[in-house]
Amino acid sequence: MTASLVPETAPFDSAQRAWLNGFLAGWLGVDGAPPPADVPGAPQLMLGGPTAVESLDAEEEFPWHDAALPLHERMALADGKPHERRLMAAMAQLDCGACGYLCQTYSEAIARGEEKSLTLCSPGGKETAKKLKELVKLSVPPTATLNGATSNPATPTTTPSNGAAYGRANPFTARLLESRNLNGAGSAKHTSHVVIDLADSGLSYGVGDSLGVYPTNCPTLVEDILGSLRLAGDEPVTASNGVNTTLRDALTQHADLGSVEEELLELLIESTDDFDQRARLQSLIGDDALDELDVLELVRMAPAAQTPPEAFAQALGVLNPRLYSIASSLAAHPREVHLTVGRVAYQKNGRERKGVASTMFADRLPAGSAVRVFVQPSHGFTVPADPTAAMIMVGPGTGIAPFRAFLEEREAARAPGKNWLFFGDQCAATDYLYQEQLSAMQSSGLLTRIDTAFSRDQQAKVYVQDRMRAAGAELFAWLEAGAYFFVCGDAKRMAVDVDRALHEVIAEHGARDEASARAYVEALRNSKRYVRDVY
Repeated sequence: MTASLVPETAPFDSAQRAWLNGFLAGWLGVDGAPPPADVPGAPQLMLGGPTAVESLDAEEEFPWHDAALPLHERMALADGKPHERRLMAAMAQLDCGACGYLCQTYSEAIARGEEKSLTLCSPGGKETAKKLKELVKLSVPPTATLNGATSNPATPTTTPSNGAAYGRANPFTARLLESRNLNGAGSAKHTSHVVIDLADSGLSYGVGDSLGVYPTNCPTLVEDILGSLRLAGDEPVTASNGVNTTLRDALTQHADLGSVEEELLELLIESTDDFDQRARLQSLIGDDALDELDVLELVRMAPAAQTPPEAFAQALGVLNPRLYSIASSLAAHPREVHLTVGRVAYQKNGRERKGVASTMFADRLPAGSAVRVFVQPSHGFTVPADPTAAMIMVGPGTGIAPFRAFLEEREAARAPGKNWLFFGDQCAATDYLYQEQLSAMQSSGLLTRIDTAFSRDQQAKVYVQDRMRAAGAELFAWLEAGAYFFVCGDAKRMAVDVDRALHEVIAEHGARDEASARAYVEALRNSKRYVRDVY
């Protein structure tokens, strides 16, 4: 009998191990065994990261796998590709793990018919969910297994890098130690510095990792929905994620109230006898206007509906966790994890819409409260393994979070490498996040250089990419000497502008044409010296 090709320490169950052994034996030609067919019945190796099988296919190129590209450009790049690759192009391209998969593995699970939920990509939001629904309708996914039986939906899982029992499917119930506003009086922003106690959890993390947070919905929003439905809230229901609870708890803890599922629209149409209300709801079928509504707005359009509590709970989307870049080093803060969370609130359709997790930390969660969390490991976004290597960090606004952790890690390790930070926000007087700590790091010599850009402190707005261009000669000299270049923040605007500025700096100060500058940046990426954490 041929020895196992999969190490006994590999985190696979017996079925996965047997299948992977067969695959590798065939692929390597061991005993002349053919590789198993890529069929839906084969055990899937879902680990929240690239599987052993996927690594064999690593040479396949995904030109759309760039978070800075708009959806229509990603879809154009995937035109003519297999169904699962077009599904992948619709994802946010962040590989953030919020869905329990990577972009590639989530799309493949949908294509195989194993994953039924099309709303797990939190960063992609409604835009991604809508495109996924469109693509799924165009191609019916397979449902048969090897023996012809119908396959069951797969449950996405992750294996924590620290080996702890807690993960996305089984979060740790931690205690909030602190949530304070980092912005000064008069600021247009509210940025929460969040401190969470990890004592007794067994959880650990590395700098560059993210913390998954399961939020709760605003109680006022929940009560408004119950009032519109004329329901008490204590009705027993099974939430859409399978939890048996009361309707109020389902709405508070388990349901996505910020977006509308087609099932909910259909339920309300069935539940009302009012002709005008029914017609108004029916007009939303296939209409983009449905994507602009939340659950409260939709139920208010059908005040005559007699909606069964159980059916209503089942027609709601599942409330997914939010991922935040960790803003602390365990070396500096043992048993704690810190976050930097910007409060999101805006006016839409005549009422205030609120970010679920951000307002939970800013407005609703006092110290001592419970919060469910898990660690999501990063994919190469961390301090250089060489402590002497220089780091250039670009992190405006809440993008400062991982770089606070990077600097704390290097301070604790007494790493001699140089550190340069570009930070920006609106006003220096009110929005200079972690100013006191950063100033102390600069005074100690840990922070070699810091360049700030406060856009509203002068008539002409100035951003971090402008500071990069102004310091272009020295920035290029650092890169030539082997510096790593890190970016954290908004994918669609800031990261695009920073990338453009980086190309311009290299072209100007490296005396290169456009093509050579592109090649230089690509070489930085390939050597893992240009790494981004964008959202």
